[in-house]
Amino acid sequence: MDADSKSLQIRIEELEKLLSEKDIAVSALEQANKRLEERIKESESQGPGATSLSELEEMIKRLMVRTSMLLQGEKCIFMLYDEDDGELVAAKPALGFNDAEVKAFRVPVTKGISGEVFRDQKPVILYDAVNDPRTIRENVALLKITNGVCVPLIVEKRDEDTNKVLERRVIGVLWVFNQRLGNVFVQEDVNLLSRYAHNLASVVASAKMYREIIEEKEELEHVIESVYAGIVMVHQNGRVMQMNSSARAMFGVDQNERLTGDYVTLIKNDAVQQIIAKSLEEADELQEEITSMPPGEEDNERIYQVQTALVRGEDQSVMGIVSIFNDITEIRSIERMKTAFVSTVSHELRTPLTSIKGFICTLLQDVDGFYDAETVHEFYVIIDQECDRLTRLISDLLNVSRIEAGRALDLNPGPVNLPDVVSKVVAAQKSYTNKHEFSVQLEDDLPTIVADNDKVDQILTNLTNNAVKYSPKGGTITVSGKQSNGVIQMAVTDQGMGIPKEHIEKLFDRFHRIDNRDTRKVGGTGIGLYLVKHLVEAHGGRIWVESEEGKGSSFIFELPKCPPQFEDEQAELASES
Repeated sequence: MDADSKSLQIRIEELEKLLSEKDIAVSALEQANKRLEERIKESESQGPGATSLSELEEMIKRLMVRTSMLLQGEKCIFMLYDEDDGELVAAKPALGFNDAEVKAFRVPVTKGISGEVFRDQKPVILYDAVNDPRTIRENVALLKITNGVCVPLIVEKRDEDTNKVLERRVIGVLWVFNQRLGNVFVQEDVNLLSRYAHNLASVVASAKMYREIIEEKEELEHVIESVYAGIVMVHQNGRVMQMNSSARAMFGVDQNERLTGDYVTLIKNDAVQQIIAKSLEEADELQEEITSMPPGEEDNERIYQVQTALVRGEDQSVMGIVSIFNDITEIRSIERMKTAFVSTVSHELRTPLTSIKGFICTLLQDVDGFYDAETVHEFYVIIDQECDRLTRLISDLLNVSRIEAGRALDLNPGPVNLPDVVSKVVAAQKSYTNKHEFSVQLEDDLPTIVADNDKVDQILTNLTNNAVKYSPKGGTITVSGKQSNGVIQMAVTDQGMGIPKEHIEKLFDRFHRIDNRDTRKVGGTGIGLYLVKHLVEAHGGRIWVESEEGKGSSFIFELPKCPPQFEDEQAELASES
């Protein structure tokens, strides 16, 4: 036997040995595959929730390993169709690829062999990856791919009785690359890979559906957690299934506590328990208002609007209820304040009108000249003051309406001499009282500022008028002013009843009034300080209060030398002059 014949004989023996080993491997793998198919069918019959995501991913990994071994391939990867991007995207687990390569392995569904297999639903053998023009977009050179075989991943839904295919859809493709020993893939490899692809498609589809369900569940939980309202979901048997952080805070349940037990155990509020129980028993949607005191805040009564809605299953049977708790404490508080405000405004309007009407009638009836000129003049002064009082009240109401409508208070900027404004305001307030002394303490070099003269007058008038009203026993009212850190700081200080600490934060809220025996005698609408705050802020300033109950208050505000919105305009005027 010559050398060539001997070499050929050795090569034939090696091939026969490889084929024998491959047959043994195929037999072993098919036995394992049969057991895997039984596990897949068992999983499918039990539903998507029967097998955990980790089990499905482990199953996919085993399938990938067996597929690669069976076809003697070095690399194995599957790609899933992304409907949003219109691309086939590689997914993990993958054999022979690192995470970066898996992430980069994607191709439009209209391009490459992957797209062709997906669209036509027919396998393709790739003999020369580097030179095949269809693989350019898949960057096979960078991924060190020489050859491969690709089959579609097809999910079939069959009739249990007839085994007839009811639904068939392609979810992606399966690749095996680089057959060992420099060989290429043949039709037998295609047949084997197609069979494995059927099992892989079923498991991948289950894993994908499971992952989507988990993601949707997590998204829903995030949405529920971010909702300001309290949300409590209760099963038909009374078990609490979900309680967001707002509800936990309402009912004193620890944010990290695992929800175990029924709603009666977790929610220590009789009114809430009754609503949930009634909604569960009657299978009806309810809406009520309840009052509750958060644990540890017994003095802080809260009002909640409670709505329950039924949670139904696919067969429309009631699975439980969801209860939504909206904190409407502030809404109800404002409603009460508005009611009191309407009553107060009616009184405030009636008082000056009654005075004006009374003095006008007196003057009209004095046809014989009973009252001397001095008395008549006094009547006219009182009528004029009451008209001013009415004008201020109506102006305040219009300004509140403008603020609530979202329209900024219009300013008419111009030079304002603060000592002149203070002098005018103090003179006006002196005419209203004989119990108070007024002290004006302004720095000598207080500069002229750019502001709305009428609005600054209104700010100081309101503050000094409040100082008079809320120090009914008299005392000294001090109006001071100085420069501080480039701004003008003004203060109105009284020696009156002072402000309780719990009211200081809400003092500048609309309609807010301190309701006690002393303040009821004083009266007022509760909008004065609300307006003052907005007028100061419209000028780019700020206002605050310092007070001690029983010892008086000091309202301090700062104004810039020019409101920020008018700085450019004033600079232009200065340059022109």
